[in-house]
Amino acid sequence: MPKRAAIIAAPDIFLDPSIAAPLYRQLYERLRAHILTGQLEIGARLPSTRALAGQLGVSRNTTALAYDMLLSEGYIESRVGDGARVARTQPEQAMRAPRHRLRTRAEALSTQPVALARRGQTLLDTPHPGTLYGAQTGRERHTFRGGEPDVASFPFETWTRLLTRHARHSLPSAALYQPAHGYLPLREAIAAHIGITRGVRCSPEQVIITSGSQGALDLVARTLLDPGDSAWVEDPGYLGARGALLAAGARLVPVPVDRDGLQVTAGRVMAPDARLAVITPSHQFPTGVTMSLSRRLALLSWAREARAWIVEDDYDSEYRYSGRPLEALQGIDRAGVTVYIGTFSKTLFPALRLGYLVAPPALVDGLIATRRFVDVHLPPLDQMALADFIAEGHYARRLRRTRLLYMQRRDALYQALTKTLGAQLEVDLPEAGMHLVAWLPETLRAGDVANRAAAVGISVMPIIGSEERPLPREGLLFGFAGAPPDELREGVRALAKALRTT
Repeated sequence: MPKRAAIIAAPDIFLDPSIAAPLYRQLYERLRAHILTGQLEIGARLPSTRALAGQLGVSRNTTALAYDMLLSEGYIESRVGDGARVARTQPEQAMRAPRHRLRTRAEALSTQPVALARRGQTLLDTPHPGTLYGAQTGRERHTFRGGEPDVASFPFETWTRLLTRHARHSLPSAALYQPAHGYLPLREAIAAHIGITRGVRCSPEQVIITSGSQGALDLVARTLLDPGDSAWVEDPGYLGARGALLAAGARLVPVPVDRDGLQVTAGRVMAPDARLAVITPSHQFPTGVTMSLSRRLALLSWAREARAWIVEDDYDSEYRYSGRPLEALQGIDRAGVTVYIGTFSKTLFPALRLGYLVAPPALVDGLIATRRFVDVHLPPLDQMALADFIAEGHYARRLRRTRLLYMQRRDALYQALTKTLGAQLEVDLPEAGMHLVAWLPETLRAGDVANRAAAVGISVMPIIGSEERPLPREGLLFGFAGAPPDELREGVRALAKALRTT
């Protein structure tokens, strides 16, 4: 039979020894419920543990344990000579008050300026590529977005099969920490591929897997730059590279670009003692020019003399539509001053976030040491799948198919622009890459055109140069890889409509 006892001015409490919960836990829950519902009023004195044990017919240890739980959680309070009473401030009330105060504090902080570090504030104030596409409304099509490959035709079934295979059979053995360099079979596959296709001279030990080319730029900047060091950047150039350098505290030196690429002579005048130079020699971003051999040799000569480093971002060199491309700068570097960067975001799909860098042997240990304190290593599953994707020939087939596909799309866009807007735009037909550039007349500002285009649902990136050296003519960047020809033509018609209102 259940045991029962009464507490002064309180309902009866029933404890049932036949259920799984111990008696002290049942007593704790009954008393807590009576306190929360007000059946035991604030300040009410409770019986002593001895008296309550006698009333309930249980051991004093049972009542002492229940009181201890209530006391530790703030439901009752105890003073010498006064016994136990219901606490005047209950835990639920105490929890509600700080939450209100925290909300008030958060509201106050939201109206005050946030004290970021200088580098953080610099990055906050620095535009990134997504901010350049005019006044976005959220309804824009990505028809002309630069750097976006065709994902509709990607063999996701094959990719899923490779991922599943490794998730079942390889991941259990790779569940612990992995080498900071990255998955060895992937590094071996990359070294073999770029050795054949780009003339890059390296061993797998020099390859480090990164989170896209941006991760590679960040790792190099962290390792090679001290705050205040000078770094050459192309003008106009890739904003992602500028962001990585600024995050490392570098002083950017915008070196002008012309038809032959980076003007090395100008860089020597502006900052002869710069610590490094970041360049896109095979297909300069955004202008699309290829750095001439004489300029490449001049840049290598400067780096040797200045004891500086060259960071070669070879972001979309896999796509060449006529002639044989110049080999990578790294391939003709005999002094070991070039860090070569590549990415799979352009050749496969952007969300993959896998890239790599090839470091001179003298830099490998330093880069790996930095890597261990940044992100240790990347998750292994995608690396395993990519290694098989390359080894089984899927990557080479993907490149062949997309190279033909992108050439058709490039031609369709070029023809549409010259036919519809040839009187207003000077369009360059690129021999490589995934975008083309159209130059505006001097009377038009690229930012204004981008805003007009956004208003009719079209995203185009303006090419405007730097504040230090505005371009004599501004331009627009048109990505063509991610959209079929009909969509590209429709986008040109929409742009023509926008230009008529400019």
